[in-house]
Amino acid sequence: MSDEVEIPSVEEVSGTGVAIRGNDIDTDQIIPARFMKVVTFDGLGQFAFFDQRFESATPEESRDGDGDAVVADEQKDHPMNDPEHKDASVMVVNANFGCGSSREHAPQALMRWGIDALIGESFAEIFAGNCLALGIPTVTADEETIAELQEWVEENPDGELEIDVADETVTYDGKTVDVTVDEAQRKALVEGVWDTTALMKANADAIEETAESLPYVEDGKRV
Repeated sequence: MSDEVEIPSVEEVSGTGVAIRGNDIDTDQIIPARFMKVVTFDGLGQFAFFDQRFESATPEESRDGDGDAVVADEQKDHPMNDPEHKDASVMVVNANFGCGSSREHAPQALMRWGIDALIGESFAEIFAGNCLALGIPTVTADEETIAELQEWVEENPDGELEIDVADETVTYDGKTVDVTVDEAQRKALVEGVWDTTALMKANADAIEETAESLPYVEDGKRV
């Protein structure tokens, strides 16, 4: 490789949980399109599920003690507004989560809010792929298991969830349940090859050498 790069493996994720109930929650709900007009993804976390969490259509900002901008709109009753869940890092969802448009801003917003992993009945394929690109596991379980997890998370906001990506299990409340991790996702996370951009940058010399050998790539046309 042209440059050394270390992509961390993601074998286990643990943390407290937050339950987001409902099937077919799309990416426009996760991050409304009007908040996507940004140069970088920085700050997207405050707009995650904005229309479900706040009354106004546009955010009113204030500053916290560190001088960082925070949303100051009137809050709705939503799990992500509950102080007991403010440090949650595992989101427990239902079926077809992340459907709709393929905006990568959706997992970016969740990650920047604080989410490190998602457990659900099922995920939209492109959304799951965008999560993988950030090192965020999207593990699945049957409807009954998810219902039990959501109820437990709501009743135990300080309870720890431990996701074992390699062994495909979730441990909570002293018990372990089986979950499913897409095999390609599991391999990429466990072997630390999920960040394809970093891998391409690290292998720039090899990519250039391959391009040089291609008869249909003209000199001076490579970028």
